Amino acid sequence: MNDCLFFGWNQNPTLIKNEPYKIIKPTQFKFENENENENENENENENENENEKQIKQISSGYFSTIFLFENRKAIEYLSNSNQNPSKIQIEENIQKVSVGCRNEAILTIEGNVFAKGENINPKKPNKFINIPSLIKDKNDRIIQDIVSGLSSIYLLTSNQNSYGIGSNHFGQLGFDFKTLKKTEKPILMMKNVSKIFSGTDSNHVFLLNSNQELFGCGNNQYAQLGLGESRKEEKRIDKVTKIQNIPKGKIIDIQCGFSYSIMLIENEDENQNPKRKLYSCGNYQYNGLGINDQNTYEFTEIKSSLFENENDYILEICVGADHTLILTSNGKLITFGGNWSGQLGIGDINYQKIPIQIELPKLRFNENVSNYHISCGENSSFLYYSLPSFSNLEEDLIKLFGRKEFCNISFKTKNEEIIEAHKLILKYRLNQNQNENEIEKLKEIISNKSIKESNQIFEMIYSNNSKINPKLYSEIKEIINSNEKIEETIKRIYLNENENEKDFIIERKEKQYKFPKLILIMRSELYRGMFLSVTNDTSNKVTDYSELSNKSFQLFEYWIYSNQIKNDIQITQEIIDEIKRGIDYFQLNQTNPNLFDLLINKFNNQNQEENQEKKKKEKKENCLIF
Repeated sequence: MNDCLFFGWNQNPTLIKNEPYKIIKPTQFKFENENENENENENENENENENEKQIKQISSGYFSTIFLFENRKAIEYLSNSNQNPSKIQIEENIQKVSVGCRNEAILTIEGNVFAKGENINPKKPNKFINIPSLIKDKNDRIIQDIVSGLSSIYLLTSNQNSYGIGSNHFGQLGFDFKTLKKTEKPILMMKNVSKIFSGTDSNHVFLLNSNQELFGCGNNQYAQLGLGESRKEEKRIDKVTKIQNIPKGKIIDIQCGFSYSIMLIENEDENQNPKRKLYSCGNYQYNGLGINDQNTYEFTEIKSSLFENENDYILEICVGADHTLILTSNGKLITFGGNWSGQLGIGDINYQKIPIQIELPKLRFNENVSNYHISCGENSSFLYYSLPSFSNLEEDLIKLFGRKEFCNISFKTKNEEIIEAHKLILKYRLNQNQNENEIEKLKEIISNKSIKESNQIFEMIYSNNSKINPKLYSEIKEIINSNEKIEETIKRIYLNENENEKDFIIERKEKQYKFPKLILIMRSELYRGMFLSVTNDTSNKVTDYSELSNKSFQLFEYWIYSNQIKNDIQITQEIIDEIKRGIDYFQLNQTNPNLFDLLINKFNNQNQEENQEKKKKEKKENCLIF
């Protein structure tokens, strides 16, 4: 069973039996049988039962805590109740759970959302209802993500539209609270949304668009929206409003407490290594800000030597009502804020002004720190071990290969075909010592002995993906069909004990770039032939390719992973010429749109914009002369 630590308010019936109401130090959590009188002999398959308790996610609120397991099932602990923990009866496979103070939402792999709560279904607040069926637009009913606030639920659809349902008393749904107090049907809040951020005890919400522009609405009586001192008197923001003067960098996460917000920002240092910093805004009460004893009206940096080491960086942040947890890549668990229930885990119930490290019992950090996750309820905290999820290729690469350089690569939904193509291989490698039955099943699927079944699997994967690239799909099938020893090749690359042999190094001007071999197989005829044709390759060949300039190589590297053009590079004719030579050299498998076409289009658009700006400037100068 997974490692799981708990501290804080021990809900009734107790999450951890025979422990006090307030658990002030991290304590090992052990699951009790859902029915204590169940005959142990009925547990016929010990491995299956173990898998049922393999934690995938924990979400906790004031009234309940939900555990989601690797078998896509979930159980719920209710507070202030004598009921035993109960299974959540959802027929579809559960992908994510999200618990707010007064509501719960469940997202399935199929893109359905089931939710319950007093503001969702007042007549039957304890009954789950199908939310997508209530959306008017039939083309917008596939849900990609869910986020629960204190009394509202937010939905992000596959079309990047954000919806809200539930309470709007603070304008947290983006509508005038005087005319709309609540809604039992989802209402459209904003289009072109890439991420939604709120919190279990929060009546405010942030929306991030694909251009990294941040918007917010809802409760602002403690300045928790970070709108600035000039707007501190506006207690309710009932229209989706752009947040100005946010810190520079890529927004990785925003966690919302009752009266404050914490933001995680990533920038690159001079050596192009990702650096992450924390910022907060809102009310200083209980010192949830981690900064000082006064309100902060804009996002202000939280400074601490605990997470500013150049060899350490922040993996995750999590916020309850008034307390914050931080997990770093060196396995440090850091906390600050309110602590009346022991939710800081520091051994007392005194609130903590500045970040402090929690003493932890020995866990399995030697396996991979990034496989640990943190979760906060209103007054409770969890640290738990979970296998890497396969929500996107970026996350898989970070967790499986353990390298920070992948953190700044963004994969969009248009690249689902690449992500899905890697799932079986990555899971195959990851589970080699976890579940023998799963290993044998995946071996059979990937092996050349079951080509027909492999093709059926890929057909099934792509049948629900309208954005499939036919050329790439054909290449994937061809790899499976054409190579007689594909299973041995995969084993050699991904199950080899030598970590270095899983990567291929491209060296440029004394700097090395590591690429997973599987990605190069998918992208380049040169490497595909090299890796799949060699049966006993024990060396890690190094390609010295210094012909590309730094900017051209950044474009090349970014496209290899994401099939997109890096936005922050100005395209020149010189770069286009260099990239063309690189395409020929690496024999790239061009998808549609291909790299060269993308470069030409961006180059032409840049010229048009420059000409328009030039004309505007000339017109302005002529007006001044006149």
